[in-house]
Amino acid sequence: MQREQVIVVKLGTSVLTGGTDKLDKAHMVELVRQCCELKKQGHRVIVVSSGAVAAGREQLLKPCGTSLVDKQMLAAIGQGQLIHIWQSLFALYGVNVGQMLLTRADVDDRERYLNARDTLTALLSYDVVPIINENDAVATSEIKVGDNDNLSALVAILANADKLLLLTDQDGLFTSDPRINADAKLIDEVAHINDELRLLAGGSGTHLGTGGMATKLQAADVARRAGVEVIIAKGAGSNVILKCMSEKLPGTRFLKLTAPKDGRKKWLLAGPKSNGQIAIDAGAISALQNNGASLLAKGVTNAFGDFERGDLIDLIDTNNQVIARGLTRFSRSEVNKIKGAHSNNIAQLLSYDAGSEVLHRDDLVLL
Repeated sequence: MQREQVIVVKLGTSVLTGGTDKLDKAHMVELVRQCCELKKQGHRVIVVSSGAVAAGREQLLKPCGTSLVDKQMLAAIGQGQLIHIWQSLFALYGVNVGQMLLTRADVDDRERYLNARDTLTALLSYDVVPIINENDAVATSEIKVGDNDNLSALVAILANADKLLLLTDQDGLFTSDPRINADAKLIDEVAHINDELRLLAGGSGTHLGTGGMATKLQAADVARRAGVEVIIAKGAGSNVILKCMSEKLPGTRFLKLTAPKDGRKKWLLAGPKSNGQIAIDAGAISALQNNGASLLAKGVTNAFGDFERGDLIDLIDTNNQVIARGLTRFSRSEVNKIKGAHSNNIAQLLSYDAGSEVLHRDDLVLL
């Protein structure tokens, strides 16, 4: 008997349309059946659904452009239609659904992040299946997550999920593009995501969706750092959702890493975009990774970007690899004044006392 798990199922536009310009309702019924079977087994299910623009295009019944305004207009038309379809299909199995529309701003702000988390938790506690999508009708480039792959990773962190299923039009991650190279081999399991693996990920597979394998790799990297196992599999496969719960699962499995226990650190993984970078030396990296230390000015070599106190920044090494991220206690100009200095000299360099840690251990998460 499997223990109860929280499962996030991300359904891409290509899965919901079967590669056409319309929603494939017959296949959507099959996906709902599998989700309801998971619920019968005692699991809690969250659906991150693409398809609002496709649903809007189907409803409009006339040609439409591809500008941002056109897509927002289609999303406004299609969002209601999409949730109505999900509501009707889950009702066949006596299951209620609840809609949540999110933007990047809902995750960036700590209070809104906690509110979204509480709503999600409440829906699950009442045995409701949350149907989540980005609020495309109003989201601008500044507040968009950008694609539902990365949105699903953020949702998985919000829900403290066990598994994230990224269902797409491909069988998983391959050694090369299977649409071009017939000798491409499926990668069954990934323990480490590196630059070589990122090169294997191409662009969007169809004209219908915004995400390709590259965004799925980004999503997998974010989610697994929060302790979520990620599986990329073909959404059209027979019983694909149920098979993803077995040992002989289809697609590519990304092994989870040890998650930070502190909820604030999970927010740092999920939420804000970085406003800058602080370069640190090998000694500082060792202290952070091995000794659980805070970042002191002595280990800082440079600062980049436009950030102020309290902003989220990335800590990078000499090869520009991100080592950690966290909330800085100094602005960029202040960091550049005190970089390399001993903690006792900071007050003199700045002409005021602002503490000794550039980033406190409680405000950073190692990557």
